[in-house]
Amino acid sequence: MFMRDKRLFQVFVLSSAVYFTQGIENLPGQGLFYYLKESLNFPAEKIMLFTSVISFAWLVKPLIGYLVDHFFSKRNWIFISLTLDIIFVLFLGLMRMPLFLLVVLLVINSGSAAFRDVAVDGIMCVEGKKYQATGRIQSIQWVSALAAGLITGVGGGYLAERWGYQAGFLCLIPVYLLVGLAAGFYREEGAGAGGFSESTLLSDLKKLFSDRRLILIGLFIFLYKYSPSFGTPLTYIQRDIFKWDKIWIGMLGTITTVFGMAGALLYYRFSRKINIKRWLYYSVFLGAFTTLSYLIYTPLTAVLYNILYSVLGMFIFLMIMDFMARHSVKGLEATSFALLCSINNLADVTSNISGSFLLPVVGLKWLIVLSALTSFLCLPLIRKID
Repeated sequence: MFMRDKRLFQVFVLSSAVYFTQGIENLPGQGLFYYLKESLNFPAEKIMLFTSVISFAWLVKPLIGYLVDHFFSKRNWIFISLTLDIIFVLFLGLMRMPLFLLVVLLVINSGSAAFRDVAVDGIMCVEGKKYQATGRIQSIQWVSALAAGLITGVGGGYLAERWGYQAGFLCLIPVYLLVGLAAGFYREEGAGAGGFSESTLLSDLKKLFSDRRLILIGLFIFLYKYSPSFGTPLTYIQRDIFKWDKIWIGMLGTITTVFGMAGALLYYRFSRKINIKRWLYYSVFLGAFTTLSYLIYTPLTAVLYNILYSVLGMFIFLMIMDFMARHSVKGLEATSFALLCSINNLADVTSNISGSFLLPVVGLKWLIVLSALTSFLCLPLIRKID
């Protein structure tokens, strides 16, 4: 029992450190948004497309998973990623560059973060399934990410107000160094501890894509997560109609994060007790209802939605992630989980892109209605999932 607890503690420490980093990497986000909106005068739909391009690397996570599963160790990939991250944020923080170069560096930086994410998720799947703790590990991961969000909510708004997005990137350097020290605490054992695998990418892909259950789950995840996005236009309303300043928007983000942490802790408490398949069914109807509620968007409801939906949203999000981790393929945990996550990310990117095209055509209200209706596309597949 002691060795089991010690091992899980190592996984908790590493997972917490890496996910804290992912949360704190949003520190330049508000400054970058205001730079695009107020310095470059980008409309909402153009910022949505900009965000989609930057997240491209997260769509090829299965390829990243193959590299993580077969070359070096998962911990070494984390060290490599952190080293590259320090180099990238130095460029982003010290140089004011043309938009094209800014996009290129942000895409590369996003790719480095994707390697780090895939590596630690691979560890989570291997160790979590071994100790029946995938849900708990992911709850700890996201509590850490949200704790970092408490800093980015206020700190990101303050940096955006005072110095702009470049200062946010420079503030990430000491975090990367500290996380590197934390990663040294974990020791990999058995498969994935190092070396090179003799299996090929084609053989592994054949194994994955011949797994009917995995493909069915992937299709379900895409349809479950896809809905035309309207989040960016709401930020425009907060800024231009409600006249909220940057620091208050950051403070609201911080308040939301606290309640999101409550949702993650609730999932930690109940992850081993709930029937995930049944709860997924209920969450489809809940998601459609919460989406339609945005048809009534005032300063008061904006605050109420942020608080209430952050608790529900985080609980449901972790339930989906736990569902994917439990169905990862043995021996290809990083690759198969990354495949499902990339499908999840593809749904998010598709939501952003479709939202950016539909917004000027149908307007915000009908976009919200369409978003709610697409929530039901996944219902026929729930019964077919084992």
